[in-house]
Amino acid sequence: MSAHPTLASLAELPSQDPAFYTQAYNNRALVPDHPVHMARWAADSALVRARVTFREGLRYGASDSPYAYAETLDYFPAVTSVDFARPPLLVFIHGGYFRSFDKSDHSFVATQLPRKGVSVAVVNYALCPEVSVEAIVRQVLQSVAWLYRQADELGHDRDRIYLAGHSVGGHLVAMLMAALWPQFGADLPADLVKGGVSISGLYDLEPLRRAEFLQADLQLTEADVARLSPAFLTPATDAPFITAVGELESSEFHRQKALIRAAWPNNVREDIPLPGKHHFNVMDDLTREGTPLLRAILAMVGAV
Repeated sequence: MSAHPTLASLAELPSQDPAFYTQAYNNRALVPDHPVHMARWAADSALVRARVTFREGLRYGASDSPYAYAETLDYFPAVTSVDFARPPLLVFIHGGYFRSFDKSDHSFVATQLPRKGVSVAVVNYALCPEVSVEAIVRQVLQSVAWLYRQADELGHDRDRIYLAGHSVGGHLVAMLMAALWPQFGADLPADLVKGGVSISGLYDLEPLRRAEFLQADLQLTEADVARLSPAFLTPATDAPFITAVGELESSEFHRQKALIRAAWPNNVREDIPLPGKHHFNVMDDLTREGTPLLRAILAMVGAV
């Protein structure tokens, strides 16, 4: 690969062997001690929920939705105000290859941000194979639209909504940055999302379609990949997009990052190095004072 690879070269899949994608995307196999990190997520999240006042299980979906049990979010209000204005809101979308994890596993994202004047919403969604990937995209769209409409009641600034996500959560962040919001509601502005952060994000779903251990649950078609891969979509605005991938992650996660940077040159403003990090500790810096990742998020939302 050249020093400055083109979008076309980055979009070209590196292998035709499904086993390659099974190996490159099986993060649990690549990080043998992943249970330790997942247990720490849960423990840190429980600690956050025990220490702060927050609103749990707010329903963003319709009450008669068959997936109402999953269409919920937890809301952690800012506890300090930077400028006495309504605080910005960071909406966090968890990963898990569309088929695992829960908002309660990710409350730890609210360790530092509310103290810095940023409200945080951690979103849940239904999981594959019960629902499709497209249905999950629509659920997350619905959650952010709900947060826009509920800004007065919840207390954040509807004109300062930002997104962050991990792994396929990063994919969902990018999908929302490409969303044509007025088509989802006449009251929704085209620039509803003011910026996004994707940690170990995925922007081309074709490798997931080829990884047998994922495809068994995701059931992606070629049409799904074309419609739901942000790297091949146009961003709705020039809102800033920040990327970050752990140094120790597979070559595919680094290629995915390079792909979105090439595809969205007017949006990708910054890439945060994460030296010594793998897929399950890449978010640690969100919980620690003064880290480059936390500083970048605070700068993006204007809370510095």
